[in-house]
Amino acid sequence: MRIVIAEDSAVMRAGLAEILADSGHEVVAAVGNADDLLAAVAGHPPDAVVVDVRMPPSYTDEGVRAAIAIRRTDPKVGVLVFSQYIETRYTADLLSASHGGAAGVGYVLKDRVADVDEFVEALSRVAAGGTALDPEVVTQLMGASRRDDGLSTLTTRERDVLALMAEGRSNTAIAQILVVSDRSVEKHVGNIFSKLGLAPSDADHRRVLAVLRYLES
Repeated sequence: MRIVIAEDSAVMRAGLAEILADSGHEVVAAVGNADDLLAAVAGHPPDAVVVDVRMPPSYTDEGVRAAIAIRRTDPKVGVLVFSQYIETRYTADLLSASHGGAAGVGYVLKDRVADVDEFVEALSRVAAGGTALDPEVVTQLMGASRRDDGLSTLTTRERDVLALMAEGRSNTAIAQILVVSDRSVEKHVGNIFSKLGLAPSDADHRRVLAVLRYLES
């Protein structure tokens, strides 16, 4: 395989390059940021890339966004996200970013890879058009999907009410802002709780849980 590595840690980057070279693969570029990754893929077309999620300059999601760009522009390049973080916001986009190509995609957590052979096997599978997804990544993606599904069922007015709840507004204040009755706001709030699956409970504050769900989205 021809491989490009994108990892901001110089030690990790060198270690990955050595592991892959010892396994008989060619590392055509090893870079430390997302911009250099995109340039390396364009200049040295690989069979697969290994990319971390958090990279310079902000160390948030540059790596996974670059991976999505690669999948969209060259779907024949396999992408293996290799990170200690799970980024659910963009991972679903990554999994669906190729357009008619046979490229594979993988997401493997650094602290859950048992040995070198497991890592190399996952990368080989991705390069061949398969997938390699850590079960923990799948679990969190499914959880994020369920949360999004609940929010997607809210009407525009219910989302307006929930947004004002997130600002800390009372039902009376919401009614005044939206120019509706208090009873109408109470009905919207009840619908929000129902659609988000927040049943009455002495242990949980449904208003707070609904706002957290909204902020997470």
